[in-house]
Amino acid sequence: MLTLAEILMLSVALAMDCFTVSIVSGVILRKRVWSVILSTAFFFGLFQAMMPLLGWLATTRFAHYVEAYDHWLAFGLLAFLGGKMIVESFGPDEEQHFNPRRLSTQLLMAVATSIDALAVGISFVVTGYDTIGSLLFPLLAIGVGSFVFSVAGHLLGIVFGNGIRRRLRPELFGGLILLFIGVKILLSHLVV
Repeated sequence: MLTLAEILMLSVALAMDCFTVSIVSGVILRKRVWSVILSTAFFFGLFQAMMPLLGWLATTRFAHYVEAYDHWLAFGLLAFLGGKMIVESFGPDEEQHFNPRRLSTQLLMAVATSIDALAVGISFVVTGYDTIGSLLFPLLAIGVGSFVFSVAGHLLGIVFGNGIRRRLRPELFGGLILLFIGVKILLSHLVV
């Protein structure tokens, strides 16, 4: 099972997409609209917490088929996602034209930013989470982390505008954390 520090780092890593999209949303909003900020943050947190659960549920049904190479699977998924985030952090900024005030846009962005979290749920099986009860804290940490980073992203986007996204490179930070956790999982199974 993951340590408290690793769970917190994982929740931060997963929240980076929410943070990034929220900055863009804040730039578009240009003022504090708390109903939009809080509803978007709620959906981001909810979907980020539910996707790992779905990944875990799907994997536990087939765990006996992949036990011999599950650590490689977890490493591969986390390395792929982390690498993808790192590569995207150096790509051109693409401003997407969406209306963050619309519920449909909030839901679409919540689903889009949480797809990566589905793969993290698969890695939970590898790291020893064998009951839903054992998943409660990691899922809560992921959901709350995404909520907090979404609110912070909105507020930063409103205050500082587009320049902040280029300076922080949140995808780079999140990608490095996912890579670190993937390598740790792989090494913990190979060194045993």
